[in-house]
Amino acid sequence: MCCLLWARPGLEDDLVAYEDRVLALLADYGVQVIERLRSDRGPEHPTEVQLYAVPSQELLDAYLADPRRLELTAERDRVVARTELFRVPLG
Repeated sequence: MCCLLWARPGLEDDLVAYEDRVLALLADYGVQVIERLRSDRGPEHPTEVQLYAVPSQELLDAYLADPRRLELTAERDRVVARTELFRVPLG
């Protein structure tokens, strides 16, 4: 999977801090972060690009429903302006 994230203006570091917290939960679901890159190209481009290896849709759904992640919904709404999540073939 590939995830593109755009920060709200001026909250780029807050977006990264939020992602640090929620990405730490992925290992509990067998999801591996393959790459995590931060862009400096301005607000028209994603602030962060992430690639994951996801074993199954069920595990991804379980991660998305994790109560620890859901507790951070207000923080996510505060710092994330836009998200695009889509499948990409790996290897």
